[in-house]
Amino acid sequence: MTPMRAKKERQKKPSRRLKLWPRDRTSALVVILATIAVVLYSVLVPLHAAAYGSPVAVTMALALAALGAPLVSVRYPNLAIILFTASAVLIPLMISRDAAAGAPWPWSVPMLIAFAVQVSAVTFRHGWRPGLIQFALGSVAGITAAIMLPSVPSGNSLIVTSSVVGGLYLVAVLFAGRLRLGEELTRERAHTAQEQAKRELVEERTRIARELHDVVAHSMSLIQVQASTARYRVPDLPEPAAAEFDDIAASARGALTEMRRVLGVLRTEDQSAELAPQRGIDDVPALVETTRRAGAAVSLSQAVSDDVSTATQLAVYRITQEALSNAVRHAPGAPISVSLTADDADVQLVIRNGYDPEGTGVPGGHGLRGMNERATLLGGSVTTGPDADGFWTVIARMPRHPITAAEGPQ
Repeated sequence: MTPMRAKKERQKKPSRRLKLWPRDRTSALVVILATIAVVLYSVLVPLHAAAYGSPVAVTMALALAALGAPLVSVRYPNLAIILFTASAVLIPLMISRDAAAGAPWPWSVPMLIAFAVQVSAVTFRHGWRPGLIQFALGSVAGITAAIMLPSVPSGNSLIVTSSVVGGLYLVAVLFAGRLRLGEELTRERAHTAQEQAKRELVEERTRIARELHDVVAHSMSLIQVQASTARYRVPDLPEPAAAEFDDIAASARGALTEMRRVLGVLRTEDQSAELAPQRGIDDVPALVETTRRAGAAVSLSQAVSDDVSTATQLAVYRITQEALSNAVRHAPGAPISVSLTADDADVQLVIRNGYDPEGTGVPGGHGLRGMNERATLLGGSVTTGPDADGFWTVIARMPRHPITAAEGPQ
């Protein structure tokens, strides 16, 4: 393995370290907040019980509400604001006044950090208004506790808490705004790329339609005109030859009609143009008769009711058309049999014609691929190949009513 190839292989391998970290922002935020809550809880409860003389059971319950509020705020911001504000009022009141005289109050260091985390989480997740509400209510909670216990000094703690949390609130507002702006830019880029792809698709379809119109349709028009005027341009033209030219002109007119329908679809951006009635099973006899007029011996056996979806009928017609064209082109003069049957669930088409064992008569190219694509899109299948009697056989089986059939023009 070359060094360059080895480097590419290493780049293709996903990093196991990255898999351990959540990819979406919400899950990552939950992990961060849960980690902070566990760490602060393990510090706040022992600190308040030892330094402030708070009842352990009550402190555990109130600390759980205060430190769990940031996690709750991920989905329920209003409930989180209520939980934290209530806890911020009650926790400072559950103290011994003598013990609190030498410690920060009403905000201990873990509660100050919890307040900052709560304000930042609400602001980051839900915007500046809920964050501002939480900042104001939390500050009011600290002031309320200080008013209710005026004998405990608290001014410095309140000033430090308000300054620190206020600064973090501004940082959270700016950071959240930056992330939302990035998301909007990403969505705009994706929308622009989608519009660009759609425009390129329309331009390519328009180019194909232009080529078909300028080259194929023009040539078919010339064939139709020359075949229609042959009996007038060629003196003493035998009647069988004149009839043959009339059949050629009719086939050319039919091809031009189909070409105009295809061009209409290509020039329609939403691919929903209905420019002509859809071909179906009822049109198969006319298709067989056209092939007979071209000199082929074709037999038809048809036993299908009308309860067949439009998409399946169109696919049956197109597959029959392609198979007959292959048979006439690759095995001229050989007899062709067309059998069209149906059961309760599926429609089956079987076409058999002469087969050249040396390989020169085997159909190929885009025709077989197109037949397979039509059947596969409907949930069916097409099998081709020589049978035991030496006939080239096309067997197509498709559901009467495809579940995901696209019934637009094909």
